[in-house]
Amino acid sequence: MIKAVLTDIEGTTTSLSFVHEVLFPMRGETWPGLSGSTGMMSKSGSCWTGCSSSSSAISNEGQIIDLLDYWMQEDRKETVLKSLQGLMWRTGYENGDFTGHVYEDAARNLRTWHEAGMELAVFSSGSVAAQKLLFRHSDFGDLTPLFSHYFDTTIGTKREAGAYKKIATTMYHASAEILFLSDVVEELNAARAAGMQTTQLIRDGQAAGDHPVAASFDEIALKTGN
Repeated sequence: MIKAVLTDIEGTTTSLSFVHEVLFPMRGETWPGLSGSTGMMSKSGSCWTGCSSSSSAISNEGQIIDLLDYWMQEDRKETVLKSLQGLMWRTGYENGDFTGHVYEDAARNLRTWHEAGMELAVFSSGSVAAQKLLFRHSDFGDLTPLFSHYFDTTIGTKREAGAYKKIATTMYHASAEILFLSDVVEELNAARAAGMQTTQLIRDGQAAGDHPVAASFDEIALKTGN
């Protein structure tokens, strides 16, 4: 029986186009601006430390900016990049430049499941801060109270079973009691290898794997139990 639902964001609760056409293009001149206000790019800051650990050639802020831009173009799941993007996006949300896109069927079913006592959690390559911003400023109002846990790549990568085992332990559930929702087959494979139940969301013509599939949250039937 399912006692908890763990959901991906991009392509699952949220459209790929919102992430790639609204959030990702926000780079502009924001990297240098953030370095001045947060100190993340100072030699003791998290950007310098994180980037230097990936490239021994880092010796100045300009090289950090070039590396961050390269990671963005590749959509790399680097924790330091995701943290910095979260800081950028906060300004856009708080200024009302945009709201967080969430599919209507996702918002409605998440609320229904929460009201029924189902525990809900998020696992995304975006930072926890970025996850909370999207759901707090969603098209359907503040959805953050629906979720008991938020997980990002600090717990492990989404294509490794170990991350899902850690999540189950953190949530105090057996892996088999958790349903993981994602549009990415490799992520679903990792969750299944960890013992979780899985369903693949097919919203944008993705190739289906050998997991149960759903075109929307309305097609996900939860077998619940105490």
